[in-house]
Amino acid sequence: MRLPAVATVLLLSATGCLKEISSEDRLERESPSRSSAGDTPDAEALAKVHCDDTGDALTQARNVNRPEADRVMSYIDLYTSLMKRNATFEQAMNRNPDLNYTEGSQKLVAARENCIQQTADVKVEFETYVRELVDLPTVQEVKGGNTVTVARLDFTTLRQAIETLNPDDKEQLLGKVLNAEKKVAPAAAPAEEPAGGSNTGRKRGK
Repeated sequence: MRLPAVATVLLLSATGCLKEISSEDRLERESPSRSSAGDTPDAEALAKVHCDDTGDALTQARNVNRPEADRVMSYIDLYTSLMKRNATFEQAMNRNPDLNYTEGSQKLVAARENCIQQTADVKVEFETYVRELVDLPTVQEVKGGNTVTVARLDFTTLRQAIETLNPDDKEQLLGKVLNAEKKVAPAAAPAEEPAGGSNTGRKRGK
């Protein structure tokens, strides 16, 4: 009869050990989420994120006297920056909902809403400009008495803009750029803006 009793004691002891290990496992499983929350910006850090400093960048992107490739790159840089700031707000507030209710939360929520609106506005403006370039990607220039077709800007830059915007019809837009590239004279380099950015002597073509 001793053996069954001993076996019973061992069984109960083993069961207790299993329960303790299970509890530790649960704590370990929960710890990654706690560490992730620890990596999330707190209210003080998030308060430094804002979208009120986009004026100069937007002015540069809108400047019609600049080369079109430079304008496109300004839009790309600005839009990418705004998207990153939005992602910071999104991740921080999703992982730590208390940021919506802590002291000063109204400023955080307002800053987030401002970034969302700024990003939407810039995207509309950026996309409108890119679609204009896709519709009229080349110009006509007179060289050596002959009229040749040249690109308004480097096609690689235009493709980068389309990839950055990632619209629903991205493939169609990229296809148009490819077709336009085939029409450009092989020996002609991508058109460079003359000093002052004037398009004098050029005729836009399709």
